[in-house]
Amino acid sequence: MAVAEKTVAPEPIESAADHVHRNVSSLGESATLAIHERSATLVREGRHVYRIGFGQSPFPVPERVVEALRRHAPRKEYLPVRGLEELRAAVAEHHRQLDGIDASADGVMIGPGSKELIFLLQLIFRGQVLIPSPSWVSYAPQARILGRRPVHVPTTFEDGWKVDPERLTSACAGGAGPWLLILNYPNNPVGNTYSPAELADLAEAARRHRILILADEIYGRLHFAGGHASMARFYPEGTIVSSGLSKWCGAGGWRLGTFVFPRQLAALHEVMGAVASETFTAASAPIQLAAVEAFRGGDDLDRYLAGCRRILGALGRRSAQVLRAAGVRVHEPEGGFYIFPDFSPFAERLAARGITGSPTLCERLLADTGVATLPGLPFGRPTDELTARLCYVDFDGARALEEIARVPGNGDPGNDFLERCCGDVLRAMERVVDWLG
Repeated sequence: MAVAEKTVAPEPIESAADHVHRNVSSLGESATLAIHERSATLVREGRHVYRIGFGQSPFPVPERVVEALRRHAPRKEYLPVRGLEELRAAVAEHHRQLDGIDASADGVMIGPGSKELIFLLQLIFRGQVLIPSPSWVSYAPQARILGRRPVHVPTTFEDGWKVDPERLTSACAGGAGPWLLILNYPNNPVGNTYSPAELADLAEAARRHRILILADEIYGRLHFAGGHASMARFYPEGTIVSSGLSKWCGAGGWRLGTFVFPRQLAALHEVMGAVASETFTAASAPIQLAAVEAFRGGDDLDRYLAGCRRILGALGRRSAQVLRAAGVRVHEPEGGFYIFPDFSPFAERLAARGITGSPTLCERLLADTGVATLPGLPFGRPTDELTARLCYVDFDGARALEEIARVPGNGDPGNDFLERCCGDVLRAMERVVDWLG
């Protein structure tokens, strides 16, 4: 008589979480994308949300650039890994003319958004990453994904949230290098920028410590006075300039970013191209072909940018003034579309309401007032610091551009214009002030 074999129960399969690498297991969704989605959810539920948490340009993509995309929509071929030659030439000329730097088509790399290019640079760089505090929310998580512990370069409200040579030198003292400094200006989240003299001083320190600089200048064309100075003018041999279409051309969702390498860093460019060929392959063909129109510029794009800068400059100044008049510490922005208020003068009053740090501050602001902001924490600030990023972009950019064209002069369009075209942003600032009591 045959003996039945004993059935052994299989070992339970491991959960998906057991296979997640420890470098990413604690990561959440990007803070900026999370607030955008949460705001959309609240709107669907019937809440009125003042959407000043997500940093997306309010302005439409210029019509000539949109028409170029329509025209090239049938193009479906893979383009060269480093980018369409015609586009690379246009990008190089754009930076030569506007920034006065020695850019060439051979030194340009095109990618599906500057975010992806920044990640690839961190991936191939063999060294330590220096990130100013505060800084954009994705720089540090990208480093952590790669198993690195980024070194934060501290700044303070009193010094305008700017990196200076002394703090940069001090940050380098704790390690052997080599170093990569990611320097973003006009800055997200602060809205500040650097003068030519300040950049020259930083360049001297970077040269002394052999620091590679990624100058994230994606907001450069949105310098309100039109006076953006590129770090590559002062430290050409050690600076990679990052830009793209998302901020100055209103095309964030098109996902097109650019890097400009100096000749001295051609080997680094070569390696990035090799890694790109095994990851994203190439940026979208229709988007690249349309981007040629954007980077070639023209009178229509000059008028578009002048209108954007005029609106954002006036609205940023007015937003900061409303908060400052109520006792909030905040600097007037110089470019982009952000301010970074410090609510510490209200610390005692807020603590009495159970608010002792930026996450609780922003959660309560959204719940109580409908104003969506981002806490200072994901920008690299201490948990108990009462800072937040406010994006003054909750308005109809197409309408505002039409209206600004009818306002004489080139200066501040006045309070009537801001009330008429950007009223929700002003209401948001007033609700914050009222909530502070």
